[in-house]
Amino acid sequence: MNNIHPTAIIEDKVELGDNVTIGPNVTIKSNVKIDDNTYIDSNAYIGSYTKIGKNCKIFPSAVVGTIPQDLKFSGEFSELIIGDNNTIREFCMINRGTKNGGGVTKIGNNNLLMAFVHIAHDCILGNNIIIANTVQFAGHITVDDNAVIGGMSALHQFVRVGKFVMVGGMSGVVQDIAPFCLTTGSRSRLNGLNLIGLKRAGFSNTEINEIKKAYRVIFKSNLTFKEAFEKLKNSPSKNVIDMIEFLKNSKRGFCRDR
Repeated sequence: MNNIHPTAIIEDKVELGDNVTIGPNVTIKSNVKIDDNTYIDSNAYIGSYTKIGKNCKIFPSAVVGTIPQDLKFSGEFSELIIGDNNTIREFCMINRGTKNGGGVTKIGNNNLLMAFVHIAHDCILGNNIIIANTVQFAGHITVDDNAVIGGMSALHQFVRVGKFVMVGGMSGVVQDIAPFCLTTGSRSRLNGLNLIGLKRAGFSNTEINEIKKAYRVIFKSNLTFKEAFEKLKNSPSKNVIDMIEFLKNSKRGFCRDR
């Protein structure tokens, strides 16, 4: 049974799962699907063509599923897909996709978006990501699993953030960040590996040492990146291979070590 406050405004073609709670003065536009056990708190706004998974908590005054802030958007169909177990704190804004970006903005599972976070059109976020207060994402950004983005950081459009990355607070991220790395600065540079994050995630000493060796070869040696990739291509470590593939597929270029 659902708990819907009498002041909530719910348009037609809204599909609610079981045990959904809709708080005071919430607005839910048409063509929205909200799955089981999700809680929408007071004054939140859910725009059309939004899907929200199970066990999500959307805090007061969050705005999700609105049309993109892109002057090229001309009213075409696009959507926002939010997975399960996500927490979206006060005054967050998440926009739908555009036709030039695949038509979808997507948030995975088990993510925490703190207050005043903005996720622009066509961003793709993985799972178990923490985004601290007032972080601003431009369009077409990809963030892989288990990344942490420090407060008041800003990410340039089309940037890719690898898995298990830690971005320090107040960073300006204008290029891709390799998996497992730590980065800070107004124009971000690498500060080594996210060792604390890797240890907390249960990486073994052997795994961490393999990543350390690869980091030194790629970012600290006199080899060109092509030579470094060639040297490491037969590494027995899947983590090292993942790092190489991520960097080889970079279109914006990637952050270097300080």
